[in-house]
Amino acid sequence: MKVPLSWLREYVDLPAVTAHEVADRLTAAGLKLEAITSHGHDVKNVVAGEVLTIEELTGFKKPIRHCTVEVGEATPREIVCGATNFSVGDRVPVVLPGGVLPGGFEVGARKTYGRMSEGMICSERELGLGDDHNGIMVLAAGTPIGTDVVELLGLRDDVIELEITPDIGYALSIRGVAREAATAFGVTFRDPADVELPAESGTSWPASIADPTACDRFVLREVRGFDPAAASPLWMRVRLMRAGVRPVSLAVDVTNYLMLELGQPLHAFDRAKLQGEIVVRRAAAGERLETLDHVVRDLDPDDILITDQSGPISMAGTMGGLETEISDDSTDIVIEAAHFSATGISRESRRHGLVSEASKRFERGVDRELPLVASWRAVRMLAELGGASVQPGVTHAEVEVSPARIAIPSGYPGRVAGMAYSRDTVIARLEQVGCVVTGGDDPAVRRGGVDPTGVVTGGALAAKLAVTGDDMITVTPPSWRPDLTDPNDLAEEVIRLEGYESLPSVLPSAPAGAGLTEAQRLRRRVGRALAEGGHVEVLSYPFISPDDFDRLLLPADDARRVAARLANPLSEDEPLMRTTLLPGLLKTLVRNVGRGFTDVALFETGSVYRPRAGAPGVAPVLGVERRPTAEELASIESALPDQPLRVAVVLAGEFERSGWWGAGRAATWADAVQAARLVAAEARVELSISADQHEPWHPGRCAALYAGDTLVGHAGELHPRVIEAYGLPPRTVAMELELSRLEAAMPGPVQAPSVSAYPVATQDVALIVPDFTPVADVEAALRDGAGALLESIRLFDVYAGEQVGEGNKSLAYSMRFRAADRTLTVEETTAARDAAVAMAADRVGAHLRG
Repeated sequence: MKVPLSWLREYVDLPAVTAHEVADRLTAAGLKLEAITSHGHDVKNVVAGEVLTIEELTGFKKPIRHCTVEVGEATPREIVCGATNFSVGDRVPVVLPGGVLPGGFEVGARKTYGRMSEGMICSERELGLGDDHNGIMVLAAGTPIGTDVVELLGLRDDVIELEITPDIGYALSIRGVAREAATAFGVTFRDPADVELPAESGTSWPASIADPTACDRFVLREVRGFDPAAASPLWMRVRLMRAGVRPVSLAVDVTNYLMLELGQPLHAFDRAKLQGEIVVRRAAAGERLETLDHVVRDLDPDDILITDQSGPISMAGTMGGLETEISDDSTDIVIEAAHFSATGISRESRRHGLVSEASKRFERGVDRELPLVASWRAVRMLAELGGASVQPGVTHAEVEVSPARIAIPSGYPGRVAGMAYSRDTVIARLEQVGCVVTGGDDPAVRRGGVDPTGVVTGGALAAKLAVTGDDMITVTPPSWRPDLTDPNDLAEEVIRLEGYESLPSVLPSAPAGAGLTEAQRLRRRVGRALAEGGHVEVLSYPFISPDDFDRLLLPADDARRVAARLANPLSEDEPLMRTTLLPGLLKTLVRNVGRGFTDVALFETGSVYRPRAGAPGVAPVLGVERRPTAEELASIESALPDQPLRVAVVLAGEFERSGWWGAGRAATWADAVQAARLVAAEARVELSISADQHEPWHPGRCAALYAGDTLVGHAGELHPRVIEAYGLPPRTVAMELELSRLEAAMPGPVQAPSVSAYPVATQDVALIVPDFTPVADVEAALRDGAGALLESIRLFDVYAGEQVGEGNKSLAYSMRFRAADRTLTVEETTAARDAAVAMAADRVGAHLRG
């Protein structure tokens, strides 16, 4: 919204302040400043002159005139001009030598076309008053010669441009901004809508409202004998241009001018083109309308239309129809002003991609009381400026709408702000906004719902707040503030007018016992551990494509193929919620490799979505007028998919980088398994690992990860066909582990172990086992056999060769023994070692090497 400061001062007695000071006060009141533009401040030495003589010069490709112009000096000025639309005796604006035009263009005396030119006669565009450059601007007859044109035409002005948010639609008008400025400076506000209306004497053009949900007030007034050739006065055109609206014709300019001033959109119909009663209704199937932009539009049944017997003649609140537009020969005009549904106009505008100045205002909510005032001012201006006669009578179709009444405790704004506001302050600020405030507790309002008079009340929250014991006040918001609907809106008004800068900065106190849950702490520890282990965290969209299941080689009966489908996906290519983290990670890996990052280690922590067997496909949609019952909440919960938390890792290229220090090491399946061990260590869970076959991993290089007897994930090298399908680097490895299951397997609170002061005894043992024997099984057997004296066990060598026989492998372990109350003897450690070997022999067929 562009607000000329001169227009603002017409309705507000502002002190001697600059545009920047006004903008600062408006910003403090909650209106966002976009820009401040100055006009005419650099213009100087432009005066009104009278053309005394005109000599037509010949011999040039275009008309050239040598004029003498009286400018109030001792002698007339000689000026060469190329325009032909003025005559001897006309008063024109003249820039004298040394004068400056908008943009810093300086004018001097010079010889041109063989004659001396001492200045320049100006057009409207040269004075910054518009785009008209077809001829010289001719001033009104009788304009005093030598008068300063800058002051005469009001060229000097500042325009404050504001960004108007959807909740303050009243500020899309000079009236609304002027009210805010008056409040900000504590000065008088003169309401341009405060006019005395004539007594209604019959109706104008017949009209009715067929759909009360589309429109609740519709007003028509008529003028006849309008002069279509009448031009808009200069002051109106200047204000329109300063406000960002292009002047068109007097009839259109009047409607635009009042829309900017009052915030009420208006529309002018050519009376001769109307046929029968005008009806406001919704569109019928198959109806079409050619709008003023010469586009034929297919109308939707939800569109709000203004119609007559011929059909649609206007898209209400958005754009008029071409058939009934004002033309160059229109003499009889019907002015329409209405109050349309804000949501209806908003949907209509977006549905057709048609945003107009009118729709911007209607969708934000306009003052319901303005149509009668705005239409009356419009017909009066057409009569005064266009020679029309105002026809008696007004058509006023109306649907009864009761004003909202809101009850709040007088201390509520202070509790929201965190500081005390007195009752008088709260009432004074609400009355500044335009609210009517009555004291005492209104039982109907406090109770909520609809009171016996039909007034809708905002009582649910008010009833809850009233238990504090504060005295209650009942507030009726003004018609121009449809955004004020509940106690929080009123509290915001008090706070912003008292000043946001006065609000104290107070940190909330932390309630005792609050903090992160164990699951939250585990997730943070896992992220830190993987990052410290050389992995980089990524965040992927939780959406996948059905093709991802085929790329991952998932069997037809795999549970991961059962996915929740989005009703409104961001992309039709990825309409499913992910059931595994791998597709997003693999696509991120491909993007990184494609940009030259060949050595990549990525991880992601997030939920997957696994629909439950037998669950309803769609969750029920409940209303918002009451709290859902326990049964309704249970029905919603039953339709939601399970959402376990998972962590996944992918690695490609070198995991240990090469350089001047030597060769690096490529990432292998063992690094994926080690990433799983890092995660499990943060949960204080020991993973057992065994060979497995599970898509999308390589059948010979896949490890199943167990926490006790619970399968928590898989790790290993991806299948070559998966690598090919995604375009991954060769030998890419990955791990995916379910943190939710790992969390369930976590032991209780950490117990500090007792530390033995006695020395450790070490025994090494090398066992020969069949090469298909899992290392985890051998280690478990040794642990169980060694008993309580075993402190730790570590595999430090694996050997396969002629010395251990074909089909065998040798596993060498270092076993540490320690007692809490004594120094162990050689006999005790040897006996524990032998018991461990015996257990391994019994379980996995192991025997000592050598």
